Amino acid sequence: MKNASPTKVGGQAILEGLMMQGSRALAIAMREPSGDIHLTVEPLPAPAKWKKWPIVRGVMSFVNSLVRGTRILLYSAEVLEKLDREQGEAAGTDPDEEKDRLTLFLEKHFGEKKAETIMLYSSVALSIVMTVGLFIILPTLLMNLLRSAGLENVVLLNLCEGILRICMFVVYVLAISRMKEIHRVFQYHGAEHKTIHCFENGLELTPQNAQSFYTLHPRCGTSFMMFVMVISLLVFSLLGWPGVVKRIISRLLLIPVVAGLSYELLQWTGRHDNGLVKVLSLPGIMLQKLTTAEPDLDQLEVAIAAMNAVLPSQNDPELPVEYWVGTLRKDGSLVKDEEETAAYIKERTE
Repeated sequence: MKNASPTKVGGQAILEGLMMQGSRALAIAMREPSGDIHLTVEPLPAPAKWKKWPIVRGVMSFVNSLVRGTRILLYSAEVLEKLDREQGEAAGTDPDEEKDRLTLFLEKHFGEKKAETIMLYSSVALSIVMTVGLFIILPTLLMNLLRSAGLENVVLLNLCEGILRICMFVVYVLAISRMKEIHRVFQYHGAEHKTIHCFENGLELTPQNAQSFYTLHPRCGTSFMMFVMVISLLVFSLLGWPGVVKRIISRLLLIPVVAGLSYELLQWTGRHDNGLVKVLSLPGIMLQKLTTAEPDLDQLEVAIAAMNAVLPSQNDPELPVEYWVGTLRKDGSLVKDEEETAAYIKERTE
């Protein structure tokens, strides 16, 4: 990770691809079954005023990332569904045969597109509820057992709660990393980091050059989650040890504060390189060893395609960024699809 020049380029791994975000554009790149790369590019809005407000910008960035991440997952699922359908039709199979009853019911009453949206948003909502319940409410409830066992020291109770929350999160990440689909997502996560390192070191963006770097990066969202765990431990310790209902409510209300502080710490560690930064970054970096995996050259090629799509034009850096959807062929040629672009613009601007 040494010798990097910090930039604002970041990304998000998804199924069979990733999103890369630069200063002016966002790109989604996905590997098609044919070997081509499906590419989508959209301009980013001008920075809002809250971007200059410490803490507040962390909260807003967290909310925006959640909304944008959900939208990207919706879009990527739609693309994969379309590619699978085309592949199935080419093979002479009926795509509806593999759908479950709930999917068929929703498609019958709401239409195929709305059914996909309902299922995906329901999955996201369920994930949020489970995350809050598992990593915020459950550790708090379990600490009542220690209180009942005679532990009265408020500092120790809060410390044990924080350590338990961190351990549960690590075990959860370790468990899902064993799943084949998630492992591929973690490979694309590693490809994202390697490509950003390659760009920040000023090297030509090739799979071979990118492969020489670490899969770990100090500005990763995984490090952000670890900062959230540690900072929540410190912040919650200031509240004492009230009744269980007040504890749960206070922890939920303080999530924005914890997120804002964690964002500021993440940005600061990403801009500096000294002994203190290395100590603060170490827990998140170690956790990234679970959330990233070594990618292959094909996955790095996808990450580089996304990176190239968000970099300013070398001929005219101020050239306006436009929406477009296209395919990067295996021979290196780029074909933009006007029909898909029009449909994507309509969906994004409605």
